[in-house]
Amino acid sequence: MRHRERHRIERIGWLRAAVLGANDGIVSTASLVVGVAAASSGREQVLLAGVSGLVAGALSMAAGEYVSVSSQADTEQADLATERAELASQRAAEEQELADIYVERGLEPQLARTVALQLMAHDALGAHARDELGLFEKLTARPLQAALASAATFSVGASLPMLTVLLAPPTRIVPVVSVASLVFLAALGVLAARSGGASAWVGARRVTLWGALAMAATAGIGALFGTTVS
Repeated sequence: MRHRERHRIERIGWLRAAVLGANDGIVSTASLVVGVAAASSGREQVLLAGVSGLVAGALSMAAGEYVSVSSQADTEQADLATERAELASQRAAEEQELADIYVERGLEPQLARTVALQLMAHDALGAHARDELGLFEKLTARPLQAALASAATFSVGASLPMLTVLLAPPTRIVPVVSVASLVFLAALGVLAARSGGASAWVGARRVTLWGALAMAATAGIGALFGTTVS
């Protein structure tokens, strides 16, 4: 029976987009509502700003991920097309190129050439995609998957500060949303770190630090403009 191992790297495609979306949803929405609340706005204005930020942010994340990952996919396909053409016109050179790669990785020249010939006989393009270009099926760019994951997780992340706004006393929106959002970010950092096999402490620290800086900046701007306007 074949031993099948599952590796965390297989999750990287959706995990990156999901963590980015949720983190951005919490940070941007919390920063937005904290800034508006610091300008002495009422709960209704804060909620309106938050909902607007949620909708705009989710669509922006989806579009940005789709365009970005599509560009990556286009590059991958262009490189594969180049390899396909070279295999058709310069097969001997491509066999030697693959053998040289295996020699660099530690195989004896004769063994490297034997391996290259056998792999190319089985799947020449696949062998070059993996070993020359570094393209693996599990890591292939998937634009739609990345876009949907980013939009969905951004919305989930953004809904947490919004829920906090609803539950917080009107005069305490800024401190309550700030503290709660930092807790949400820390939890997200721990979850992402655990999923990726990294340190939970490191994961929590790096997201809460940037979240705290963002909220402090927008709160300061909101307080400054609120004071100026009043």
